[in-house]
Amino acid sequence: MNGFGVVVLATLLLTFLLKAVADLLNLMVSSVDLPSEFEGVYEPEDYRKSQEYLRITTRFSLAAEAFDLLLLLAFWFSGGFDVLDRFLRGFGFGDILTGVLYIAALMALHYVVALPFTVYRTFVIEERFGFNRTTPAVFAADLLKALLLAAIIGVPALALLLAFFSFAGATAWLSAWGAFVLFSLVLQYIAPALIMPIFNRFEPLGEGPLKSAILGYAAKTGFPLSGIFVIDGSRRSSKANAFFTGFGRRKRIALFDTLIANHTVDELVAVLAHETGHFRKRHVLINMVLGMLNLGIMFYLLSLFMNNRELFDAFFMTDLSVYGSFVFFMLLYTPAEFLLSILLQGLSRRHEYEADAYAVATVDRKEALADALKKLSRSNLSNLSPHPLYVFLNYSHPPVLDRIRRIRQLSAAEMSTETFRIP
Repeated sequence: MNGFGVVVLATLLLTFLLKAVADLLNLMVSSVDLPSEFEGVYEPEDYRKSQEYLRITTRFSLAAEAFDLLLLLAFWFSGGFDVLDRFLRGFGFGDILTGVLYIAALMALHYVVALPFTVYRTFVIEERFGFNRTTPAVFAADLLKALLLAAIIGVPALALLLAFFSFAGATAWLSAWGAFVLFSLVLQYIAPALIMPIFNRFEPLGEGPLKSAILGYAAKTGFPLSGIFVIDGSRRSSKANAFFTGFGRRKRIALFDTLIANHTVDELVAVLAHETGHFRKRHVLINMVLGMLNLGIMFYLLSLFMNNRELFDAFFMTDLSVYGSFVFFMLLYTPAEFLLSILLQGLSRRHEYEADAYAVATVDRKEALADALKKLSRSNLSNLSPHPLYVFLNYSHPPVLDRIRRIRQLSAAEMSTETFRIP
């Protein structure tokens, strides 16, 4: 094994070990005592249930990740990458089609191996804790729809990427970057109307106090909405969520039916205000720009390692290829991607605090967001006392207790300011 192989192997093993240590530490610090902030929200039995859910899902995830790593290493050191390459080359389809088939075969193999874990988590673990509402028919339909979308969107995009790096010369990375930035923008524009409804039913929110409160808040803050929709999230899970889709003048808010069923109007408006804060603070734009920059850097580095003989030797490959370069570079890029994910998650946690602050400043009932977070934590059986290392590596949102404490401080400050202003 050469230097490239050592780097990839060491990165895979160290990353797995670091995540495993964080998982174990997270289990060790899980508290059996309910935090005082959640007294009256969690019943003792529900809190014990959340601790059990944490233990079971953590152990299951560790087992799944260990199996995934062992499978990759077995495939690598048995020469599987080369065997698959020589098999597909035998059909004489040409470099682009062979490349598409090669990458698709690797992805399909990974998905097939991971499928039993997904089925077990959905129909055993999530079912046991009362979350799962997905029927086998819905699960199978989702799988077929995802495969169809991959064929319609993913295959042409992959073929285009391989064509750029095969024929565009030294500036291939720049051409590919521009094309994929444009492609991602178009996809974000059409997704709310054409792609998301394939998986979920979006119904306009009916007339009533909630719609009036949301429209009133949007008008007060000058935030344009082209629609307010309810998603049939209960068709798959009892867990709740809310999000914005689209951009520009096509912004829409989507509320899970499970969220509406379990929260007051004030709490739902506070959740909306939090999401509005992300737009007002330009978090969506920042994340989009960072994603585009990361893609450009990745394509540039890929161009430097294109058809690198030593990189191919590390994976026991006989022939050089553009598609092989893409696969092996992504494995070599793992440490940079891991470090980048940590930095981006840190930025995301900061953005969440800023969006919380915006919500507190713009809603009438200042602590409504804290109440909503409590209910969401209870209904999702969230871990209330995660280990700092686990948060550092995995959390895109701050721990819920930290968020609630900051909301309390902000609410008190806002109330003091308003009292001071009263003549």
